[in-house]
Amino acid sequence: MTVAHYVPFRAIRAGKQLSDSKGSSAAISTEAAVLSVRRCMRGFLGPKDIFRNPESIFRFFEPTTGVQKNQDLIDITLGNKVRWGTGPSPFNLVLSTGGADFAVCGMHFKIGLYEHQSAGALGGLVTLLMENPDLVKGAEAIDKIVIVAYEPAFGIIGDPAKKDPKTRQSADHSMAFIVSRMLQKAIEHGSLPASSDDAWKLLMLTPHDFSKDALYDAKTRSLMQKIFFEHGGPDYDSRYPDGIPTSMDIVLKDGKKFSSGLVMYPPGHARNVTSDLKGLLDKKNRMLGDLVFKDASSYEQFLAPLKKIRSLNAQELEEIYNFDYAAMKEHRPIDGERPSSRL
Repeated sequence: MTVAHYVPFRAIRAGKQLSDSKGSSAAISTEAAVLSVRRCMRGFLGPKDIFRNPESIFRFFEPTTGVQKNQDLIDITLGNKVRWGTGPSPFNLVLSTGGADFAVCGMHFKIGLYEHQSAGALGGLVTLLMENPDLVKGAEAIDKIVIVAYEPAFGIIGDPAKKDPKTRQSADHSMAFIVSRMLQKAIEHGSLPASSDDAWKLLMLTPHDFSKDALYDAKTRSLMQKIFFEHGGPDYDSRYPDGIPTSMDIVLKDGKKFSSGLVMYPPGHARNVTSDLKGLLDKKNRMLGDLVFKDASSYEQFLAPLKKIRSLNAQELEEIYNFDYAAMKEHRPIDGERPSSRL
């Protein structure tokens, strides 16, 4: 766990069946960061200049040109001769307490529960369903669904081994499951609202969509077997992380093919300018809040400080997650959930 979490690689996402480890990654990394800050406040000194240090993790993948002579080494990653020396950092690190260029402004907010890299496929699916309403009449007419994606999406959540997820963690990292589950929900509804935003609200994946019943739903599993993945190559790879480049084709048994075209900025992406982000997130928050709180007033009381976080003072921010636990519903596990876990 120390190696997998404290060195920011993808070890926690490897394998056919993922564990609690994947879902805990951010919390464990934050725990390490807080511990490091406390050590520094007490005078502990770390390594110098870690961003230009030729042995730092940041330089392994993007070695930069140095200025020292006779420092030619073989880079085992690229197999090329590179000069390490004391070159610049491969990226800019800007630390500030003001301005508007905060990382959160470039984030992707998930519209429901799914893996980040599957958002382009879900965007393509909703587009196809909105443009071709007959697709929701039944899965029997569908011959195959082809999803073209970039690396690392193709290699991680498009891994064919993940067509048989047995845990909610692995289902969360299976694009085949995520897409099939949303498509199955659309088929069950039989028709979709007139607007794309309302369609997203209707089809939004919830914790119940990752329950044991949903995981082994025969119709969802049947759709999963119709999904095939292709790597989009350099054209797709070069567009990430600017966007989430994905395209989807749904081919019917009669030969008809419906194509989504390239999806770059699905709803929730920072560069998406067509969706009602606040409305979609409000729906998601209410969906999750309904699982936790006894009534709407308790939910609103909890959410109000989060909505005005920009104007909170230090004391208010410190108390932002303190709330009346008596306002919570008695926890009833979603089928298949371990008794000790909570949403």
